[in-house]
Amino acid sequence: MIDADLLHQLAKGEDSRRQFKRDVTNADALAAELAAFANSGGGTLYIGVNDDGSVVGLSAESVQRLNQLLSNAASQHVRPPVHPLTQNVQAAEGMVMVVEVPDGLSKPYLDNHGRLWVKQGADKRHVTSREEMQRMFQRAGLVRADVVPVAGTSVADLDEKAFGAYFQRRYRQSVESTGATLDQVLQNVGLGDGRELNLSGLMLFGRNPLRWCPALTVKAVAFPSTVIWDTRYLDSEDFSGTLAEQFKGAFAFIKRNLHHVQRGQGFNSPGELEIPESTLEELLVNALVHRDYFTSASIRILIFSDRVEIISPGHLPDSLSVADVRQGKTNRRNPTLTDHAFHLLPYRGLGSGVPRALSEWPRIDLVDEVTGNQFSAVVWRPEAQWKSTRDPAATTLTGEVAGEVTGEVAGEVAGEVIRLLAVLRGEMRRVDLQEALGLKHQDHFRDAYLKPALEMGLIEMTVPDKPRSRLQKYRLTAAGRALLQTPDKRQSTS
Repeated sequence: MIDADLLHQLAKGEDSRRQFKRDVTNADALAAELAAFANSGGGTLYIGVNDDGSVVGLSAESVQRLNQLLSNAASQHVRPPVHPLTQNVQAAEGMVMVVEVPDGLSKPYLDNHGRLWVKQGADKRHVTSREEMQRMFQRAGLVRADVVPVAGTSVADLDEKAFGAYFQRRYRQSVESTGATLDQVLQNVGLGDGRELNLSGLMLFGRNPLRWCPALTVKAVAFPSTVIWDTRYLDSEDFSGTLAEQFKGAFAFIKRNLHHVQRGQGFNSPGELEIPESTLEELLVNALVHRDYFTSASIRILIFSDRVEIISPGHLPDSLSVADVRQGKTNRRNPTLTDHAFHLLPYRGLGSGVPRALSEWPRIDLVDEVTGNQFSAVVWRPEAQWKSTRDPAATTLTGEVAGEVTGEVAGEVAGEVIRLLAVLRGEMRRVDLQEALGLKHQDHFRDAYLKPALEMGLIEMTVPDKPRSRLQKYRLTAAGRALLQTPDKRQSTS
């Protein structure tokens, strides 16, 4: 580096990659600077320079002293040792020592007192957050969340029946036939440490995981619009328990809040989900098994009128990018958990899940948010379907129906209305209809199923002058019966 190059670098000022020091006399202080650079992508330390970038220079004796101090700090005051490169640049005011610290390959780097430092802007910061420290150790492969013991748990917190059935199915023998205690068996298969269950053991076979890990749940909300700040909602539910229980509940929530379409099937068939079930299945399982379990946050499922968002805590690990994920590349954050989940959930591993989902439904956006520490899969719903949800006038029934139905009823009918007609036999109460459709939220049932069917004249109230009567029941009209008899003429909105 010649003098002009040095002045050019100094003119840029201090930042996360450049640090200026007039002089250094303390090995611990120097070690903190070296560790911060090594933990944060590397950088350059300029010694013999004021904070404002002006050169004060060093004498030959100072350079010799600093070389010895740097050697001691890098090898004895940083763990593991770092290996900086130095260059002495002659300036008019004296010598400037330029110390290049490469990005560390063995993160995290600690100082002699066991403190962890990272760069924060032009300064450095002592890491004290437990979660941040865990993530750094996780990236270094020194610790994994899925095998961290859950303090206070024991074999008594295990669902022995469920684990025994799994063990028999996977290993072709019973737990008892191994001749080992249950604690030993759990340790042998990576689900405990001989005393406590680890996170994998608890989340896969725990009796009550919520007691120990209250944040490791799935929160789901369905909105009638396209924005999250809408004060209305159609459905909402939280899912806890084991991963299998969370998957079952969350997947049922998604299915009941999406449209079903017939696609040429018989009228009495339940229809197919507007988005392929296998696509949603893959994305939900990926969120459950690949989330960052060091982050105390829940998986979120947000269903809007135009899209489904599955948001998983933790951005993509290491150098993995969205493009890599789309191509099937993988970096298992929770290898023990995924190994067992392969036998318990519809999870295939090998990075094939996202490419398979994309092949079945290309309209998926993958969003990796590093600053927000989350990864989102945004699945866009069929445009015609969500357009009809936003605009009730887009869903109509045409045809001539007067007195006895003599003509055919044709047109476009929403999937929810079709499902309602399919279960309506004779006269039925609202609560019975809602139960038959498997719907928990009354407003959702009323707005998406009951109200449109009434407005189209496909069903009617048995006591029309008393709409709020507890004795109120609903029945098919002539138009509804005609639609039942002409399945080939009826098409859903997608």
